[in-house]
Amino acid sequence: MALFDTLFGERYTAARLRKRRHQRVGVSTTARRAADLLRSTTALIQLSPGEALTVVAYMELRRCAEGEAIIRQGHSGGEDGFMALVIEGEVTVEAVTVSRTEPHTVNVLGPGHLMGEMSLMDGEARSATCTASTEVRCAVLTRASLQTLIAEEPTTAAKLLSAVAQRLSQRLRENDTKLQLYGQLVLSMQQEIDRLIPEPR
Repeated sequence: MALFDTLFGERYTAARLRKRRHQRVGVSTTARRAADLLRSTTALIQLSPGEALTVVAYMELRRCAEGEAIIRQGHSGGEDGFMALVIEGEVTVEAVTVSRTEPHTVNVLGPGHLMGEMSLMDGEARSATCTASTEVRCAVLTRASLQTLIAEEPTTAAKLLSAVAQRLSQRLRENDTKLQLYGQLVLSMQQEIDRLIPEPR
């Protein structure tokens, strides 16, 4: 086998690793559950069952204790960047904004929710802190694993990146709607204040 590796080089070795990876995932009930959750409406519904299972083959299972910070706001998403899919447990998402000094809860995530996908895409600092509210099991796709997926399974990788981009676009639109509502609320409050406090003559 070593002679075969020497003669045919890295391509053969990579193909063997890919085959082994897919075989391992095919028999794992946790991997199949992760693939089903990856296709849920709270994650990346655009993936087919086969594509989801392929992506899961490049993810690693991680356990997080209650109270453990999985992602920290402000930390770099560069080379160590990753995206995580919650398989079991609950994660609290908190952020510190300009108007507050203490973190406030932005969301609570359960099985089938993704976190960290924005930083995986752009490598920028994390925008929120994600803390395990209970013991959590999650499937993690690192930046390095994503690069391997792109090299070995380019079609599935393209579908994954497209699905993540659509998800981020949807979240951006939802935030735009919230900002418009906040703007209308501020305007209404200002009008009410103006009505209650007459201008000096």
